[in-house]
Amino acid sequence: MQLDRKRILLGITGGIAAYKAATLCRLFIRAGADVQVVMTDAACRLVTPATMQALSGKPVFTDLWDSRVPDGMGHIELSRDRELVVVAPATADFLAKVANGLADDLLATLCLARDCPLLVAPAMNRQMWENAATQRNVATLRADGVTILGPASGDQACREVGMGRMLEPEDIFAEVVAALGPKPLAGKRVVVTAGPTFEPIDTVRGITNLSSGKMGFAVAQAAAEAGAKVALVAGPVSLTTPPGVERQDVVTAREMYDAALARAKGADVFIGVAAVADYHVANRKGHKIKKADGAPLAIELAENPDILAAVAALSKAPFCVGFAAESENLREHAQAKRRKKRVPLLAANLVQEAFGRDDNALTLFDDSGETALPRAPKIVLARQLVAHIAKLLPR
Repeated sequence: MQLDRKRILLGITGGIAAYKAATLCRLFIRAGADVQVVMTDAACRLVTPATMQALSGKPVFTDLWDSRVPDGMGHIELSRDRELVVVAPATADFLAKVANGLADDLLATLCLARDCPLLVAPAMNRQMWENAATQRNVATLRADGVTILGPASGDQACREVGMGRMLEPEDIFAEVVAALGPKPLAGKRVVVTAGPTFEPIDTVRGITNLSSGKMGFAVAQAAAEAGAKVALVAGPVSLTTPPGVERQDVVTAREMYDAALARAKGADVFIGVAAVADYHVANRKGHKIKKADGAPLAIELAENPDILAAVAALSKAPFCVGFAAESENLREHAQAKRRKKRVPLLAANLVQEAFGRDDNALTLFDDSGETALPRAPKIVLARQLVAHIAKLLPR
């Protein structure tokens, strides 16, 4: 089973989505997990401890002063044998408590005193989620190594629609499985490039490639989940750095080349997901070019260095993985690119089916042939890709 004998503490706070915690608990139990439930007073107004006890098969704890804990230190004892704490739903109030180190109830106190990873699934009204205070708290939690699951956008109990809806139990379950899963890249150093590059024409204009960076960031997250030490070289994107990932921001292809080559030396795996511009402007201006009343503007383009090929050509090259976004003839072009770059693995997709989306489909090409990864959320594909990479690495 996916979570066989894994020890999870499930925290439930007073959001209306608390009823979904019952389904989440059932998923954990069916997957073989040992689940201890802790609820806040507010959560007990929405779902009864008796319900959660019946589902988990264990007494539910709600009180910081519960006499059932022999030494009266439930905030210490309840999390000591746990491998993971997941709080779903996590209200705005609870996020604020943990972000600021407050400990005025059992759940917040044990989160402060825990030794294991903490995952929280926010659930609240869209205005509460978008409030500057909540966003500051979320940023603090991420910086402290807490994993934020979601939220999603959708219908809310207040009859509004927007961000703040808790992820569905099945999605949270998948994230927990990933967090507690095997670490096939433990001890490995992985470098990932992501996003586009931007090549200036003058001080305000430039040329770039279409790329949201979502796939590259997902790959970096999946590699970190697999136990690797991950360095992410990111072009200009507005995405949150995955937990446990070291990030270096760059703008141009030359900057990405320099950063990637420097980090690739001594790395075990290099994954080039970035959509790097093939050309830069050779006659770039150091000032804003003025419109010349219909006169043509000549831009001279010079070829950028090939990052993937350069890494693959290193004397002690890491295991190199390339990405190819094609508009047609996917198999033919991908195989040709893999041979030209001399890389052991290449992941390819059709450009029109991927850019800007949260899901994707990939085909992996290696010496053994090709492996199709059907359309799925990008983080799911990233985890499948990382698992495939791990199998190909020399033992």
